[in-house]
Amino acid sequence: MKPPFNHRSCGHRSCTQCQNHETSKWLDRQIRQAVAGRVFYGDIYLAYELRPLAWCNQTAVYNILFDCAASTLKDFGLNPANLGADIGMTAVLHTHSRRLDYHPHCHVIVPGGGIDKRRRQWKKLKGKYLFNEFALARVFRARCLDAFNKAELSIPIGVPKKWVVDCAHVGRGKSALKYLSAICIGA
Repeated sequence: MKPPFNHRSCGHRSCTQCQNHETSKWLDRQIRQAVAGRVFYGDIYLAYELRPLAWCNQTAVYNILFDCAASTLKDFGLNPANLGADIGMTAVLHTHSRRLDYHPHCHVIVPGGGIDKRRRQWKKLKGKYLFNEFALARVFRARCLDAFNKAELSIPIGVPKKWVVDCAHVGRGKSALKYLSAICIGA
C-alpha cells in the first residue's frame, strides 16, 4: 500500500498548495469588510545605500521602517491642508524584490478618507490623489534618518537626498481589492 502524499510547504505566497489559499481567504474577508470609498496603494522604499544596514540590523530597521511610514502617513492625513482626519491603513513588509534581491520596503493600503474626531464623522478625500509623493518622501526620509541616529545605527556615507514613495489611486471597493489581490498573489 502506497503511503499518502505528504506535502512539505515551500512557504511561497504564490504556491497553490502553500500560501495562495490563505491569501485568497484573507482577500475574501477583506472584500466583505471593504470601505465603499476610494482606495490608495503606496510603496515606501528604503534607499539602496541602506540595504547593508538593514541586513545587519533587520529587527530595528524594519520597526523603524513601519513606524516612520505609518507616522508620516498619519500626520499627512491629520493635516487640514490634506485631509484633516485620522486615517487607517494596512501595511505589509516585503524584504525582497521579484528577482529575489534584498530590497526592504512597505506596501501600504490607505482608504481615501478618515475619521474627523472633532465632528465624529467620516471625511472623504476631495482631490484626485492622496498626498504629494515628493513631500511624503522628504518627511519619511527625515524621520528614518533621525530614528536611525536615535537607535545608534551607523548611517552609511552617500545616502541620497531624494527617496522614493509611490502612492496611487487603485479604485473603489471590490475593484481596488481585485487590483491588490493581483499584486499580492501575482507578486
